[in-house]
Amino acid sequence: MGFGAMGLASLLPGELMAANDPRGQALPHFAPKAKRVIYLFQSGAPSQMDLFDHKPLLRQMHGEELPDSVRGGQRLTGMTAGQTSFPLAGSMFDFKQYGASGHWMSELLPHQAKIVDELCFVHSMYTEAINHDPAATFIQTGSQFPGRPAIGSWIDYGLGSENENLPAFIVLLTKGKGGQPLYSRLWGNGFLPSKHQGVQFRSGKDPVLYLSNPPGITREDRRSQLDILRQLQEGQMERFGDPEIESRIAQYEMAFRMQRSVPEITDTSGEPDYIYDLYGEDSRIPGTYAANCLLARRLAEKGVRFIQLYHRGWDHHDNLPHNIRRQCKETDQASAALVMDLKQRGMLKDTLVIWGGEFGRTNYSQGALSADRYGRDHHPKCFSLWMAGGGVKPGLRYGGTDDFSYNITSSPVHVHDFQATLMHLLGIDHEQFTFKFQGRRYRLTDVHGHVVKELLA
Repeated sequence: MGFGAMGLASLLPGELMAANDPRGQALPHFAPKAKRVIYLFQSGAPSQMDLFDHKPLLRQMHGEELPDSVRGGQRLTGMTAGQTSFPLAGSMFDFKQYGASGHWMSELLPHQAKIVDELCFVHSMYTEAINHDPAATFIQTGSQFPGRPAIGSWIDYGLGSENENLPAFIVLLTKGKGGQPLYSRLWGNGFLPSKHQGVQFRSGKDPVLYLSNPPGITREDRRSQLDILRQLQEGQMERFGDPEIESRIAQYEMAFRMQRSVPEITDTSGEPDYIYDLYGEDSRIPGTYAANCLLARRLAEKGVRFIQLYHRGWDHHDNLPHNIRRQCKETDQASAALVMDLKQRGMLKDTLVIWGGEFGRTNYSQGALSADRYGRDHHPKCFSLWMAGGGVKPGLRYGGTDDFSYNITSSPVHVHDFQATLMHLLGIDHEQFTFKFQGRRYRLTDVHGHVVKELLA
């Protein structure tokens, strides 16, 4: 615990050392079931009753008014609060049961239907936010208000990296997608040291901005420059004691190592044809959702702790049938392929894959309703997501909603419960893992949340 530990620290890369919680206990707190997370965030809120939550009664009552007894006076967004009619919109898509689990899946998801027995569905998710930005901020950071660390930053801070040459928290955005804006604070470090912020990889020649050396600067030149800069910063650290100076040094050193590691990891040209066939033709086009799913698998193989994908375009207030078809075509095959690819490599058992958005959609139509055209507004009171691998029960259907997919009828799972369970799978006690800021100890789950043990394998 004294000079021996100091000697060990000098031999091991700093980011590979186990972190401590505020009480001095080494992390993880207990044996983890997952070593890493790949979070496929579907920004804009997919419609649960058009994908996973089969509700035949809605189709039977298509066009009828939403019963007051079902709505129960729940608040609405400003986009539908002025409607005088709330006609129920049954899904126009067919559902069938698949696998040994017999889970109902929409015709829109033929590839995910094939792996349904690998998936752990939660149909009773709910949130406190009714609009996109606070809801996305809430599920990504544990608070509706900006300024808190993202989940990936918490995990990076607590567990560090398994690869000193790559960041522990990497973010991938589908290129060219419109929809609700995504702000970098969703993968920001908040009040944690800045070295724990998510690093965005972009498609194209320079995956990380300003990483490459300018013309005329060699790697040896850069190394000499960083050595001198480090000496100056260490002098500043001795004088002022600002921990952000240490973070800055660490970030410069990481960027130097990434100059070699990033081009190698982002070049997927060496992948065999059968892998491209598995993920779909889009996987050959950098920046697509399919290409990002393939890249996420490669990053996971290299020990990246938390990989966050964002895919926009699920905000279907109008003409949902047309728009959701396009979204599913872009995401279904690659989402299923990622799970299958991890499994065939023996990695699914310790990689937690998550698929879901920030809230659900309404069972009534926003605006005009017809047999083949309807829109859906925001609905925070119930939505679905799925997880796979990483210690969750495969083939499980957890929680339930009423026949209208409007209210939860069994086993509600709050956003903080979901976050607590995620951290538990990584070996972290969410109540013990805190960070002191402005005189208060903060945690990802604020003062709420419990581990949903029924989801654990």
